[in-house]
Amino acid sequence: MNDTAVIHIAVEGLLVAGKLAAPVLITSLVIGFAVSLFQSATQIQEFTLAFVPKVIGVAIALLVCGHWMLTTMITFTHELFAGIPQLLK
Repeated sequence: MNDTAVIHIAVEGLLVAGKLAAPVLITSLVIGFAVSLFQSATQIQEFTLAFVPKVIGVAIALLVCGHWMLTTMITFTHELFAGIPQLLK
């Protein structure tokens, strides 16, 4: 195992983590921005007004993207385990 293999695995892991986090983060960002616009327009400063829609949106994003996220994680893990013999050379 050399340093190139370690860096390749680390880069692939970071890319997979970014792909998996993107749906939840983008959903939370969009909902947070919309709620912030609404709060600034109406001057309502209620904590639950910002929190509850984000939780609901993130839950929906996980329901919609959950199967794809799980498949991506399983594929990455299978590729790591399949690559173990080449790493031991």
